[in-house]
Amino acid sequence: MAADATELLARDLRRSVGTFVRAIRQDTGTVKSAQSETLDLLHRVGSMNVATLAERRRVTHQTMRLVVAQLEADQLVRLDADPADRRSRLISITPAGIDMIAREQEARVSGIKDAIRRRLSPRERELLRSAIPVLDRLAAAAY
Repeated sequence: MAADATELLARDLRRSVGTFVRAIRQDTGTVKSAQSETLDLLHRVGSMNVATLAERRRVTHQTMRLVVAQLEADQLVRLDADPADRRSRLISITPAGIDMIAREQEARVSGIKDAIRRRLSPRERELLRSAIPVLDRLAAAAY
């Protein structure tokens, strides 16, 4: 069964974006980890308990407990009583966690900026700029 044009586009986009993200993370030393993904989720969504974090990250409760323990030991998150459930604790990102995310994001922006300057013509830069709203619409549909 032959793939249709939309499927081919989806496959090419997944490959291209994935390769780009991995290359930038590798070049900037901001590789993806369970800790970085958990911090990013807490920063974007806000405080949540271990069970919700595990569900959102699609990992086991035990795995998430280990990730949170390491983040807490590194003072990147804090645990507070959950007012909705006294048996549970809410995990929140700390200012140090926010700073770490900001440093990593800035490193990636700098790497992307350098790649754009080195590799793209002015016309290609404009083409890339015009694609951003389209990519944003696709990303919004995923949430």
